Amino acid sequence: MMKRQALIFTAPEKVEIREETLPHPRRGQVVVQTLFSAISPGMEMLVYRGQAPQEITQDEPIPSLANNFEYPFKYGHSVVGEVKAVGEGVDPGWIGRKVFSFHPHESAFVASLTELVPLPLGISVEDALFLPSMETAVNFLLDGRPLIGEAVAVFGLGIVGILTTALLVDFPLGALVTFDKYPRRRQVSLELGATASLDPYSAGWLQKAQAEVIQAGLTGEYDLTFELSGKPVALNQAIAVTGFDGRVVIGSWYGKNPVKLELGGRFHQSRMRLISSQVSTVTPELGGRWNKARRMMLAWKKLRQIKPERWITHRFPFEQAAEAYALLAAHPEQTIQVVLTYS
Repeated sequence: MMKRQALIFTAPEKVEIREETLPHPRRGQVVVQTLFSAISPGMEMLVYRGQAPQEITQDEPIPSLANNFEYPFKYGHSVVGEVKAVGEGVDPGWIGRKVFSFHPHESAFVASLTELVPLPLGISVEDALFLPSMETAVNFLLDGRPLIGEAVAVFGLGIVGILTTALLVDFPLGALVTFDKYPRRRQVSLELGATASLDPYSAGWLQKAQAEVIQAGLTGEYDLTFELSGKPVALNQAIAVTGFDGRVVIGSWYGKNPVKLELGGRFHQSRMRLISSQVSTVTPELGGRWNKARRMMLAWKKLRQIKPERWITHRFPFEQAAEAYALLAAHPEQTIQVVLTYS
């Protein structure tokens, strides 16, 4: 009987590696041996800290994540592996194929073919780990719909914010200004082509943000703002820079953290729109032409072009997963993307 190692969230800021029996593949299923998995520095760290609401499910459309956040539980949604065995009714040609799956951190797992995405040509196994983040970034742009000549702001330069910035630099914008506390992340956005990158916690940051837009020949206010930091305070900062009839795309998930919004004078008069963006669905307004399959095809294309594996800052053996989470919790300034490796 085959065994596997699985990462279990047992309590706030506590994870364990436990040995389990690997189920035999049933009809239509395959066995996947994991090569790499990626830790989400945003959503997954909320889970790690115990800040995910226990009354909601992790992700209903994904079978392996259709549970709630009551301890102990498994979590994770970015795994790349190799098919090692097939069940009845599956073409043996699947054996040896590299595949992506929205799956928790485990050394091996059994999945149906509908839960696997074969890696396209030209995509490395480490680039493929960024598929969920890239698909999320694509979704943000579908919701925000940047226009030629606009002033655009991105708050939060975790990996999703960096990928969103990487997509935005291809647009003929009037200005693209990014905001993050950590210098390393700000430098990445500048290297990608952002107009400027500011620390939103520094003195005079708002005046600097306005000056960057004025210098670009615009009014000093932003047309489109993405709040991707995961920090509730940043939503007020995003509102503060956004102009009349502007759009604020809220991509952050705040979990159980309370959000105190300042919706007085300026917001009340501005007619700006706060747009909730979440990757589980495509905005209904584009439903006639867009679906998840089209969005994923675009995400793969952008992964091939951008090659985000260069932003992997740390690789930990799976057995040292607890150290990886502790690093993300204590020293986020040192990290961009942390990956678990499986030998």
